[in-house]
Amino acid sequence: MQLAGRMRWKSWRRRLGAGLAACLLAGVSLGAGAQALPPELQKAWTATKLPMSSLSLEVREAGGPVLVRIQADEPRNPASVMKTVTTWTALSALGPDYTWRTRFLSDPGARVDDQGTLQGPLYVQAAGDPWFRQEDLWNMLRELRLRGVKNLSEVVVDRGLFGDVAIDPGSFDDAPDRPYNASPDAMMVNFGATRLVFLPDAKARQWIPVLDPPTRDVRVDGKLEWLDGVCKGSPIVAADVRPEGPQSVIRVSGKAVGSCGEFSVYRLAGKQGDHFEALFRLLWRELGGTLSRGVREGRAPAKGAVLAWHDSPSLADVIRQINKHSNNVMARMTLLTLGAELNGSGATPESGGQAVRQVLKNQGVDTTGWTLDNGSGLSRQGRITARGLAQMLDVAWRSPMMPEFVSSLAISGVDGTVRRRLRSDDTRGQAHLKTGTLRDSRALAGYVRGASGKRYILVSLVNNPGAAAVRPFDDALVEWLAAR
Repeated sequence: MQLAGRMRWKSWRRRLGAGLAACLLAGVSLGAGAQALPPELQKAWTATKLPMSSLSLEVREAGGPVLVRIQADEPRNPASVMKTVTTWTALSALGPDYTWRTRFLSDPGARVDDQGTLQGPLYVQAAGDPWFRQEDLWNMLRELRLRGVKNLSEVVVDRGLFGDVAIDPGSFDDAPDRPYNASPDAMMVNFGATRLVFLPDAKARQWIPVLDPPTRDVRVDGKLEWLDGVCKGSPIVAADVRPEGPQSVIRVSGKAVGSCGEFSVYRLAGKQGDHFEALFRLLWRELGGTLSRGVREGRAPAKGAVLAWHDSPSLADVIRQINKHSNNVMARMTLLTLGAELNGSGATPESGGQAVRQVLKNQGVDTTGWTLDNGSGLSRQGRITARGLAQMLDVAWRSPMMPEFVSSLAISGVDGTVRRRLRSDDTRGQAHLKTGTLRDSRALAGYVRGASGKRYILVSLVNNPGAAAVRPFDDALVEWLAAR
């Protein structure tokens, strides 16, 4: 009887399919009307050696039926795939032409005297612009000089659009000097990062480090060893920031081949507010301006006179930077902006999350079990479901703003975070995708164009200490859809 039982089990398992049997063995629920992995993908999944219980998967035809659904209602950490939620809700709520306007103001009726002195403070009304750069600040200051302003008494920065949103950059992975950990700030410039340029001096056979921008609060210590030979790729050097009293010191070490030429690294060398103040003072001084007192936080007058302003690129352009290059702090800033626009000034990650839920609820997307914390996916607590995200992607596909959203995603084998993946003739350029990578999480979501011309939506979420092993399976999934 034992032998007969085993034979019946083997026969039944072959008929049912290895993928579905694996789900049942793991106690996995597929859901009513759902399908297990197709035979073409069963081998790829088995090769990962991951338990089926670690996978949430939903594959559907855009605007059509579900093809595969496995544990799609299980909340999982999506890593950077969370950025698709932030960018879509912002795009659909604010519109593709939304821009951030940063302004310089003076008190109502304030005048500029014959010596170029502005009466009262210069107010900087921060807009939460996630793409505000050093050259944008320089242009605004230059506009001040064109209007005859030379001497400032003090600068008052109004960050009231956001609430208390500063984070400890080292709290996530104990790497507080890495730009991907930058804290959001309503008056952020260059993401708060300092550029360290290494210039080659071939005659002296040495590397010359140059800070951009050069500020009195940051200095460089150490040096790189000069090597002769053929450059075989970007130099890998150590550049670690350490506080020393009121200064930040970037300690550099390593070796670099001279033929590689000039290269740069970026580091967080201080708080966002300190970075802005140092940069403001430097650029204003370079333009011949003076500042008698200093820079402080405060509120701009409601009816202040506008002296200069800067408009950001459109939201449609900004989300391309966020999704294609997986920019964390820009995603955080976009979530806060959505919170401010929908729920009022003093935005926090919580009010931003409320705004996301509000937008998705109106679109009929089920967010049951979701945890929306910072909008970037750089989090251990964030959670979404494969079913809910697939619903959102389907809504986006049927929206008039579909082209703007889809074009923000990385193109398989072409650009962004998937430029080195899926480069075969069958898959290159056939998918628009967002990847997600954390220590115990891997995710892939987006759209795939099949050989039939149909578009397919896929959401793959894996949470497991061995999650990195899922990459070949995810690639096989895209290949399977591209061949349909």
